[in-house]
Amino acid sequence: MTALAVPVPAGGTPSGTGGTGRAVRRPHRVALVVWGLAVTAAAVYLVWLHSLADEARGGTSACAVPPADGLPSCASVAAITADDVYGGGISLVAGALAHLVLPVAAWAGAALVARELETGTAHFAWTQGVSPTRWLAARLAVPAALLTAGTGTLVLLHVWARGDGDPNLVGDWYHPDVFIATGPACVAYALAALALGALIGLLVRRTLPAAGLTFAACLVLHNVMTRFREDLWPTVTRTGGGELPRSAFTVAWSERSTAFHPRSHYWPLQFMETGLLLTVTAVATTAAFRLLRRRTA
Repeated sequence: MTALAVPVPAGGTPSGTGGTGRAVRRPHRVALVVWGLAVTAAAVYLVWLHSLADEARGGTSACAVPPADGLPSCASVAAITADDVYGGGISLVAGALAHLVLPVAAWAGAALVARELETGTAHFAWTQGVSPTRWLAARLAVPAALLTAGTGTLVLLHVWARGDGDPNLVGDWYHPDVFIATGPACVAYALAALALGALIGLLVRRTLPAAGLTFAACLVLHNVMTRFREDLWPTVTRTGGGELPRSAFTVAWSERSTAFHPRSHYWPLQFMETGLLLTVTAVATTAAFRLLRRRTA
């Protein structure tokens, strides 16, 4: 198959000059700055939430009459309490981490690969001593390292800020957002989005379609995993009557028996979901490299 045509990007600057790592950082520095600021802001917010944890568990807020020394008026504490602020903040972070896959997918599909193919930046780099394989490897390796470090740090801080995991404050372990945001599956979702974005970007080679298709693909992946999470590990069956504890993730119920996941199934389910997502990542990455080699042979 003949090689792709090589249009010269505006400015004529070889994207491979100065090493592939710098070539990745230069056109995507805005995204890197935004990611760094987002991780830093979320980390600071989680540290602040952790400082409220003991007060939130006590269900009271410090106040003063009249307001003094930075303490609010006791008349306002009934409306704004530490447990509301803490629980709402933890829920907000869990939701953001659980759905991080979607903006990562849109960015990876649009900016990381498709835009450079559409503008000719990638083709020009291939004429400057950067092979297509090395070009794609750099565009995956650098974001993958940053996503893993940033997301992993936020997951650990989130777990730390949750304290003893009181479900009345931070939600039950099997809630979809909580489940993703407290384990390695969160990092695996981000890596899967990155790999799928690269593959779809190579397939369509247009910025907006690649963003939309990758977003849709990862939304489907997210929903499918949520729907079938309960099937990733064998359930426990309990016969007879009696109410299950709140920590039980009920899967099926009848008058004679109940199938559920106890709290101890959290890690088996996490590892199974993480493994499946990493498999998706590996398959998409392999397909992307094969497609690129075939189109540039």
